[in-house]
Amino acid sequence: MAKLEEIETEEHQKAMIISKRKRIKKKYSIIIPTYNERLNIGLVIYLVFKHLQDIDFEVVIVDDGSPDGTQDIIKQLQNVYGDDLILLRARPKKLGLGTAYYDGLKHASGDFIIIMDADLSHHPKYLPNFIRLYERTAFEDVVSSCVSKGYVFQMEMIVRASRKGYHIEEMGLQNTIKKR
Repeated sequence: MAKLEEIETEEHQKAMIISKRKRIKKKYSIIIPTYNERLNIGLVIYLVFKHLQDIDFEVVIVDDGSPDGTQDIIKQLQNVYGDDLILLRARPKKLGLGTAYYDGLKHASGDFIIIMDADLSHHPKYLPNFIRLYERTAFEDVVSSCVSKGYVFQMEMIVRASRKGYHIEEMGLQNTIKKR
């Protein structure tokens, strides 16, 4: 049985960690892989900036040589929002989603990474809720113990969360129809 002093010390340490966590300003990197997203990328970026007004973030867009002019739109967005907030990583040809994530991670400078699609299947209005979730102790406990060794990262995180006694729920995504 734990002594009262040990419990109080442990609670004090937890309170100090939470207090420190609230004082530290965190930066988020949002990685968006694109290929032929000329019709969507402007709206997605507008919505990201609209919903993250009080958050320190950058958007890293990895484009796989889109022939539809996606990179031209991204350059226009850089003129509006700044090339320090919107980073374009242009690749010469379609190299695949996995390598786009990898390239985005190499260029991200944030403390936390958010990966989302440009087709609005991940609506930016949910980003503030995800960020609040990131800042919860339970979530940080699960995420900090995961090391990605490839494609199984999400499953590994779910298993570790379950083992630590956390309840996992699925959050539905909005389906969108994209005209080509």
